[in-house]
Amino acid sequence: MHIEFHGAAREVTGSCHLFQVGRYRFLVDCGLIQGSPEHEKLNREPLPFNAREIDAVVLTHAHLDHSGRLPLIIKAGFRGYIYAHRATASLCRVMLEDAAHLNEKEAERYNRYQAGRGKPRLEPLFDQNDVYTTERHFKPIDYHEPVEILPGVTVTLHDAGHILGSAIVELRLQEGNLSRHVVVSGDLGHVGAPILADPTVLEEADLVLMESTYGDRCHRPWDATWAELGEIIGSARAGKGNILVPAFAVGRTQELLYVFARYYRDWHLDEWHLFLDSPMAIEATALYRQYQGVYDKAAREIVANHGDPFAVPNLRLTRTAEESMRINDIRAGAIIIAGSGMCTGGRILHHLKRNLPFAQAHVLIVGFQARGTLGRALVDGAKHVHLFGEDVPVRARIHTVGGLSAHADQAGLTNWYAHFRNRPPVVLVHGEPSAMDALAQHLRTTLGARVHTPGLGQRLELARL
Repeated sequence: MHIEFHGAAREVTGSCHLFQVGRYRFLVDCGLIQGSPEHEKLNREPLPFNAREIDAVVLTHAHLDHSGRLPLIIKAGFRGYIYAHRATASLCRVMLEDAAHLNEKEAERYNRYQAGRGKPRLEPLFDQNDVYTTERHFKPIDYHEPVEILPGVTVTLHDAGHILGSAIVELRLQEGNLSRHVVVSGDLGHVGAPILADPTVLEEADLVLMESTYGDRCHRPWDATWAELGEIIGSARAGKGNILVPAFAVGRTQELLYVFARYYRDWHLDEWHLFLDSPMAIEATALYRQYQGVYDKAAREIVANHGDPFAVPNLRLTRTAEESMRINDIRAGAIIIAGSGMCTGGRILHHLKRNLPFAQAHVLIVGFQARGTLGRALVDGAKHVHLFGEDVPVRARIHTVGGLSAHADQAGLTNWYAHFRNRPPVVLVHGEPSAMDALAQHLRTTLGARVHTPGLGQRLELARL
């Protein structure tokens, strides 16, 4: 009985953990490697395991760094079920179809520009047909419902409070006389965040796998975050500039719409042109409306008293490329929410090219930015960036609103782990080395935890716990 770490080991993306129990092998997550172009090329490398030998997959949530290699393992021969919360299964359809569309467009552009240069054709990483095949493998399950997915392997999902349908995975493993109780945090939500419930607290485990994205810092309090956001909007209104919000289509976008509806009058949002410029975010928001059963108490009360929690009176949904392009005719007074969240593609790039050269423009960074991404370069103070073959000066004001993160911070991670009464060993994954090491030291110092930070490809024998 063991675990092998094939992603998000001493890094943030590509979450993928392989469990072996007796003769059965299953994955928890199978995500894309994201970041710089060099990082993303790794997704085209052969899988580090034989997909035909994988019997099942358990998915923590729909973000592509946790789900994006599912079509690849199916192309490589995986034939089992993918177990996930039913909201996650719905969101994966949206996210994987969008990713397939982008893959196809990327391959088309590459092949058009490289035609006649003697370079081999680039095939999409996966296409729409691969996504349709992947969808047929999903086996939706609910929170708190134990399911035996394989002999000796029972899974129970608990709400992780990160995005719609996100799950903490509780595993009961049995191999002969050896039994182990393993809890995989997935991505833990930020306590007090809008819409969703806080992460479920568990108290018993033999081993905990825990994310560490913000293991080296603490977020601002929510009241201070709302005040900061209101001040930025007020400053931009006075300075007659546009506000660009590179936002993840699932999770962050819905939180922003929810907050805009709540503070609509306080922030004078009626004086702005508001755009949701992302077909995927529009579809994901519709799914958020559908799964109201996982909302927290405050969100349920808003639904009961006011109806749609994402209703912003002057919000325009721009589905087509033509509608998106017309936004760039607006030189001031527009708030534009567009993907991608790390500025690695999508419509936000066109808005950045148009607005970054202007000092009165503002860019709100509202989520984690991986190393090697354009978003990270902006956060780190780049004075020029390269967009669509051109050098673009950065004169716009860049704001990092860290308090809006959908991930637990160091205090949140520590508090969640502290509820385990027996202080089980903890394996840290999904974090840059600096954040992971800081959290490891903090857990050792404050709670006396036994902490492991395995590297890529390393194996942990569960019999030795």
